[in-house]
Amino acid sequence: MKSLMLAAVACMVFAFANPVLAQQFDASFGVDTLNGISETSPTVSGLGSITGGAYPVFGVNVLLKHNLGFNGEVSWRASQGLYLGYQPFRPIFFDFNAIYAPQINKRVGAELVAGIGAESLRFYQPFFNCNFVSCTNYVSSNHFLGDFGGGIKFYVHGNFFVRPEARLYLINNNVEFSSGKAVRYGISIGYTARPMQ
Repeated sequence: MKSLMLAAVACMVFAFANPVLAQQFDASFGVDTLNGISETSPTVSGLGSITGGAYPVFGVNVLLKHNLGFNGEVSWRASQGLYLGYQPFRPIFFDFNAIYAPQINKRVGAELVAGIGAESLRFYQPFFNCNFVSCTNYVSSNHFLGDFGGGIKFYVHGNFFVRPEARLYLINNNVEFSSGKAVRYGISIGYTARPMQ
């Protein structure tokens, strides 16, 4: 998980350090919600549901050529949920995607993404575990995921946009919940930067 975080930071630094090399650079912030797609009833399976909560989302797009590029996002549940009614928990999602983002007209653009990432489930404890580096009050359960999704960008003023969006997460070995599938959907606001020609 730490190597995944380092890769994310490296990609973000590269994206911010070299926007001139890009055809287009977008940065966005939004608030989404999550809906777990249950394959079995949580009451029948005895597992919890990941559904609900507000998820702040930060994202960056870097388009390199012919509307193709890379996308990176991080989202997390803003407040702790209760797993099976008693255990505080918080999911965090990281994803890195290929993106296709054609401009439909001057005011509207589309985005299609597909990629990989990770889900980090943090289960909070009433005590702290310390090592020589830090102290934490949670135990993490990490899972690999694939994601697919898209959005429509509406440019409301100059290069500022509003984007309704949705993502389907296919979470590997998500044994803590009744399903390994979840849909995140909501709205983001952002800004598009294009290099001077």
